[in-house]
Amino acid sequence: MDSYLLVMAIIGFAALCMAWMPSISKVTKISYSIAYVLFGIVLYLLFGSMLPLPNPISENQFTVRLTELVVIISLMGTGLKIDQPFSLKYWKVPFRLVSITMVLSIIMVTCIAHYFLGFDLPSSILLGAVLAPTDPVLASDVQVGPPLEKMHNNVRFSLTAEAGMNDGTAFPFTWLAIALMINGTDASILTQWVWYDLIYRIIAGVAAGFLFGRGLAYLIFRLPEKIKGIRTRDGLVAISTTLLVYSITEWIHGYGFIAVFVTAITIRNYELNSRYHTRMHDFTDQVERILVAIVLILFGGSLVSGILSHLDWLMALFGLIFVLVIRPLTSIITMLRSKMHLKEKMAISFFGIRGMGSFFYLSFALHQAFFPFHAELWSIVSFIVLISIVIHGLTATSVMQEIEFEFSQELGAEASEIKEDGSGNQ
Repeated sequence: MDSYLLVMAIIGFAALCMAWMPSISKVTKISYSIAYVLFGIVLYLLFGSMLPLPNPISENQFTVRLTELVVIISLMGTGLKIDQPFSLKYWKVPFRLVSITMVLSIIMVTCIAHYFLGFDLPSSILLGAVLAPTDPVLASDVQVGPPLEKMHNNVRFSLTAEAGMNDGTAFPFTWLAIALMINGTDASILTQWVWYDLIYRIIAGVAAGFLFGRGLAYLIFRLPEKIKGIRTRDGLVAISTTLLVYSITEWIHGYGFIAVFVTAITIRNYELNSRYHTRMHDFTDQVERILVAIVLILFGGSLVSGILSHLDWLMALFGLIFVLVIRPLTSIITMLRSKMHLKEKMAISFFGIRGMGSFFYLSFALHQAFFPFHAELWSIVSFIVLISIVIHGLTATSVMQEIEFEFSQELGAEASEIKEDGSGNQ
């Protein structure tokens, strides 16, 4: 059998199935990511010698580029589907999650990796940075729906906005680990990291995203009003914009992840109620799901090809603690003063799904510098992504449906009280 034709057939079959997967997930209440990882495991057990090598260590460059592409396309779709207008007031919970929660998580992971797992300091910081961002790709079951669905849900909105923002804000800490591994702990290195990697690159990413977003929004929504006949309603604008904004922002050494998400938010807020957002989002969503299917199949293959071979019981215990304790604890601390219901806080803290972002950051860092614990890092991160896919994939749909049912019940009760008060019956 021709291996090239086999790969084409697998990609075609996986993409075809993905057309039905979102609806199947709603019925079965099981995330499609679980199905694709299992599919990858079976494929590589049966046809492993004929398929591409699913080893992110030896195929590091390919891993960087594939996961990078998945994440930036997902960030565009994530930004476009948020109905909540941007403001510091309404976005304060996501901002707390990408600042306080993220920093606390990085500190806790760094300390555990250094003092209990025996990693060197740069590798420990890298592990903290890699695990810090929640995933905008595999978290669709807990995020808001397509644009204009008007889903005023604190949990979905907070998790969606957090996933969109923290894929970029974790980058400075990844660069800190790289700088420490290459140059040591010299004070001048830390100074340069603060003003360049932490301050300049974030500002450049935000500025580039805002300027591109405003310019493109003008071309899409205002130019047709001034020049009749000059308009577009093609969904591919979202993908082309993603590639353009990301590449130019990276050329000026800003954070492209931040720029892409800010661009999407800026375009969306320019005309909040335009149906064109739905078309752009749908196009990005379809492209994203094809790429995700490929990555999940390769991840399944890596599981049977030895990616977990350096995992010992202490690392596995750490993985469980991270998913079940560190993420929930740091998030609950962040939201202590929030007025949300306890169930909403618990859901937000629990569904810190890890996935493509972690794969990208780890492969990116290992491409920039040699880390002595690189094999162990891949084993730990892969294990955490695996248990996140399983635990969150089996619970997300059920939990979100329960929260939304209670939320609708409360709204119905409030509406009844208002109606009764207005009619003078009480």
